[in-house]
Amino acid sequence: MYLKTIAEKQTSGFCSQIVLFLILALASSINHNAVAAGKRATSDPVRVVIWDERQPDQKKAYGGSFLGEAIAAHLKSSGNFDVRLQGLDDAKQGLDETVLDFAEVIIWWGHVRHSKITPETGQKIVDRIVAGRLSLIALHSAHFATPFVEAMNEKSRQNAISQYGGPNEKLTIKEIPLRTRYYLPKRDEPPTPRVEARKFPDGHTELKLYLPNCCFPAYRDDGEPSQLRVIAVDHPITEGIPKKAEIAETEMYDERFQVPTPDEVLFEERWAGGEWFRSGMLWNLGDGVVFYFRPGHETYPIYRQPIPLKILSNATRWLAEQTRKKSKASGAEK
Repeated sequence: MYLKTIAEKQTSGFCSQIVLFLILALASSINHNAVAAGKRATSDPVRVVIWDERQPDQKKAYGGSFLGEAIAAHLKSSGNFDVRLQGLDDAKQGLDETVLDFAEVIIWWGHVRHSKITPETGQKIVDRIVAGRLSLIALHSAHFATPFVEAMNEKSRQNAISQYGGPNEKLTIKEIPLRTRYYLPKRDEPPTPRVEARKFPDGHTELKLYLPNCCFPAYRDDGEPSQLRVIAVDHPITEGIPKKAEIAETEMYDERFQVPTPDEVLFEERWAGGEWFRSGMLWNLGDGVVFYFRPGHETYPIYRQPIPLKILSNATRWLAEQTRKKSKASGAEK
């Protein structure tokens, strides 16, 4: 009896050791797979499309190349970016479905041919941003680019609904378009976007939404230097950027930039004459992100300089990370 009990205990102990071994092996396998998946997620190249209007004047500042080519060369040399160059004169204006489906981030440079991109095309890009499939970086004069304008229109709508909507509120929104598509607003005219509300006893609210002008009251193209200041020192986009730096040659823009209030301001520029501008701004738009970065003019070699290029690579990488996080959360990762 005693020997039988010992044998039973030995057998029981041996079985327990086997079960423990299997549990540990399974846990190790799960952890290994999770780590491997995490490494794949962070090591997969960022899929970026650089959309460039390709003005001939760019070649004066970029050694015979286009501005977009300079940005592409930098991203490729930085590693872990899968870059495609597209432009207005490409098939379907460089914006066919395969291009948009490829991109996690689109960097946009436009200046003199904004009107060639229709609002419908801009809305296709905005729909992808809202769905968390794409993020947008608009550079300098792309403040008038159709995708950026449509993104700011959508942000204005979302803000109006958030401010005035409610579980028992019936909203009617009438959008007031701009008096003309492209113009510099006067300093003393009412700002845009803005909302005028009329609230009625039956719970109905009528909103007049004046859409954003996406411009500013003054600019100066004399190549005077600006001082770039980091505002959000802990943001990944500002990582490795000096708190103050000079951009030797640039065009001046002066506030007030007529766009929805950004969710975060990362950079500010200042000029010797007292002009200043919120030069790096972020908006959350649905499940995507829009980043506006101001320094520029195609005749100055700004995107051959280390600091603006570092900001672009930081921004492209960070925006792609946000896209991937949202894609995983929604189960819609490509």
